[in-house]
Amino acid sequence: MPKEKEHINVAFIGHIDAGKSTTVGRLLYETGEIPEHVIEKLRKEAEEKGKATFEFAWVMDHLKEERERGITIDVSHRKFQTQKYYITIVDCPGHRDFIKNMITGASQADAAVLVVDAVEKVQAQTREHVFLARTLGINQLIVLINKMDRVNYDKKEYEAAKDQVAKLLRMVGYKVEEIPFIPASSYYGENIAKKSTKMPWYNGPTLLEAFDLLKPPQKLVDKPLRIPIQDVYSISGVGTVPVGRVESGVLKVGDKVVFEPAGVSGEVKSIEMHHEPINEAYPGDNIGFNVRGVAKKDLRRGDVAGHPDNPPTVAKDFTAQIVVLQHPTAITVGYTPVVHAHTAQVACKFVELIKKIDPRTGQTKEEHPQFLKTGDAAVVKLEPLKPLSIEKVKDIPPLGRFAIRDMGMTVGAGMVLEITPKK
Repeated sequence: MPKEKEHINVAFIGHIDAGKSTTVGRLLYETGEIPEHVIEKLRKEAEEKGKATFEFAWVMDHLKEERERGITIDVSHRKFQTQKYYITIVDCPGHRDFIKNMITGASQADAAVLVVDAVEKVQAQTREHVFLARTLGINQLIVLINKMDRVNYDKKEYEAAKDQVAKLLRMVGYKVEEIPFIPASSYYGENIAKKSTKMPWYNGPTLLEAFDLLKPPQKLVDKPLRIPIQDVYSISGVGTVPVGRVESGVLKVGDKVVFEPAGVSGEVKSIEMHHEPINEAYPGDNIGFNVRGVAKKDLRRGDVAGHPDNPPTVAKDFTAQIVVLQHPTAITVGYTPVVHAHTAQVACKFVELIKKIDPRTGQTKEEHPQFLKTGDAAVVKLEPLKPLSIEKVKDIPPLGRFAIRDMGMTVGAGMVLEITPKK
């Protein structure tokens, strides 16, 4: 039996009009993920509407509309295969959705494709997304200089765009030498899955080939066990069954486990994944596990399971590096939004604004600022109003990143640097 391919989550980032959706659509089409009959149907429609030249972006727009109308074309699973990997796309063209999805839940991106328009080059959102990717610890990038058809596949235009992007990436601390830059036209499929004949001056990888240059995410097997709980069921004849994704460590049948901040513990009687019993669960596995000695009423979504010898950390307060994405006025000491970390949502109070930092260099700009506004990056101290289990981002990354939500929007994103544990 062939070894299963490793799995990588990739986010598509960049300015709203740089062509992220078209790129994703083109990739899915070229890798056979959009069924031929769907393409056929849209091709016919295109001909009837006098767009006989099978216009790829037009097809993608239709898929998008049909998706929005809830018709059964499912491009939303958005997975495709390369020679080496299974790739799941975390692509959310809408700026705010993109940010929320990138920060919260399982869509922890292991890498990002930065899509840049060859005509417009670096724009405000390009900067914001690059900084966000860096703040959130996405260390691997692929840069796609898209819409080369709009500049007649001119090498000089590509070089100009590349220089601008490289400068931005260096400013935030990426190693530019390690990043593939690809001139492309997603609309016409140039350098997406097939090498382009229009740019003979370029001899690097296509976008599809570039994915295979990525390193797979570190499997956090050697870290302490952490399973953020998504749901808790009580099944008659079985007992209490928490459900969640193993983020780090290994869970085995017979293990003693402790849930924090609930403060209850029990013994694992059985584990199942995809309705099949298994003996051990590893990082990335979505599991249900039956725990003896714990009642359903004692657990809730947002609790984290671990082993008693290295239990999940419960924070009295924590220090974090954040970026303010959008706030109508300003953030001051006392501000109390909701922090979304793994499966937990807990109101947290800003108790100290420690310093403002320059997003490009990480240098301190101002000690103890009076307030933070949209676009600011800062180190702050937060105090959860209810018990919250989180970890330092350098110890267990998936439990150290969070989103700050308020007024129905994502106000900011951050990562945990230090924790004062609850006694």
